[in-house]
Amino acid sequence: MMTKTPNIYCLVKGAAEGRTRLNAFDKALLQAGVGDTNLMRMSSILPPAAEQVSVNDIVLPKGALIPLAYAAIDGTTPGRVISAAIAVGIPQDEREPGVIMEFEDHAHLDTVEEIVRQMVVDGFEYRNRKLKEIKSIGVEHRVKQTASVFAAAVLWYK
Repeated sequence: MMTKTPNIYCLVKGAAEGRTRLNAFDKALLQAGVGDTNLMRMSSILPPAAEQVSVNDIVLPKGALIPLAYAAIDGTTPGRVISAAIAVGIPQDEREPGVIMEFEDHAHLDTVEEIVRQMVVDGFEYRNRKLKEIKSIGVEHRVKQTASVFAAAVLWYK
């Protein structure tokens, strides 16, 4: 089956509490704007010249198979911090693909985001590609009972 190469992407995030880990994850997906779709987790390459848009500017059909790279973590220890972040590296040469990295941990967002941004730098270095810009998004949550956090780069078509 052939598929079109996505030409737009958006960065989304969500955090939620739920009765179970799966319910918390589902609610975090809803908060991120992708909760009524079927996530297709992919490896982390941004198509060449893909344009960033807001999740509010695209229509993701309900039930559609949506390609995305994501970081997610849940927790059930009250008071514990959980964070997830995603970073996208944009190449200087827009004919080249970019790199998407994701990371999650039981740590504060500043630490998680610093790590994921460095992962982009590393990915460009070992590809021998020049990095123009890094875009990132992340979310931190202090667990009350059962929580989940989610950050993603959603790929789609214009």
